[in-house]
Amino acid sequence: MISLDQARVMIEVARKTGREMGLKPLSVAVLDAGGHLLAFEREDGASPGRFEIARGKAYGAVMLGMPGSVQLARAEAQPFFMAAVNGVFGGQLVPVPGGVLVLRDGVVLGAVGVTGDTSDNDAAAAVAGIEAAGFVAQA
Repeated sequence: MISLDQARVMIEVARKTGREMGLKPLSVAVLDAGGHLLAFEREDGASPGRFEIARGKAYGAVMLGMPGSVQLARAEAQPFFMAAVNGVFGGQLVPVPGGVLVLRDGVVLGAVGVTGDTSDNDAAAAVAGIEAAGFVAQA
């Protein structure tokens, strides 16, 4: 399980990493293994719609058990499948990098969704946050 304190570390370090990398303002969502929100922060200057994007990146990762990078590849190879899956989940998935699984001992405990910069940069910030909290990241 991911505690609130661990979720806060993930967010703090993801945001710090974004600043160190010179990224645009980030928004970070941390979800548990059931897809429920544990914590969220939107940096000053980030657009208000970023909550849904960050949550959607993390939600897709945890619900499908695959990070956003894998979802993107799947969407490119099998667009009808990913469209159908997104329909099953009420359009809540954002299948791009930046949705990163949180694992311990090979078990998915949740996911982090980061948005605000390029998807690959978002994923790098998420990985830094997850690892700083003592978990394994699958981006």
